[in-house]
Amino acid sequence: MDKQTLTWRLKPFDALSLEELYKILQIRQEVFILEQACVYSDLDNKDQQSFHLMGWHGDVLAAYTRLIPRGLSYADATSIGRVVVAKNFRGYHFGEALMQRSIDAVYNLFGRQTIKISAQQHLKAFYNRLGFEQTSEPYMDAGILHIEMTLSLIE
Repeated sequence: MDKQTLTWRLKPFDALSLEELYKILQIRQEVFILEQACVYSDLDNKDQQSFHLMGWHGDVLAAYTRLIPRGLSYADATSIGRVVVAKNFRGYHFGEALMQRSIDAVYNLFGRQTIKISAQQHLKAFYNRLGFEQTSEPYMDAGILHIEMTLSLIE
């Protein structure tokens, strides 16, 4: 299988297999906790009400996001969180594909509405290219500077 090709799966929490759930928690731990040295509670009781977009390379989870319904992270918007591409799969533009698929999935699942994210500040330009705009001052989250960003619908 070509390393530049991923197979995408979207599932609600209760449809995840134990193996899929394990791989999701594993990639989040490897990147956020070990690689980025973030000390935070990853298990925040939002997974059960969210959808999970997974990009697979064979049996390896290469890319992942959590799609969060309105009212769970933000009272007035849906959200995309836990955006992650495994270290061995960076440099292939999977981040852009992952986010575009995530945006499309949010619209399909929850209707076309505003999407808010908590983005690491150094990724502002990346999210700007996808249409997100900064909507907060920088703040610390798990030891990393973050900003709130919003993708608003153009009427």
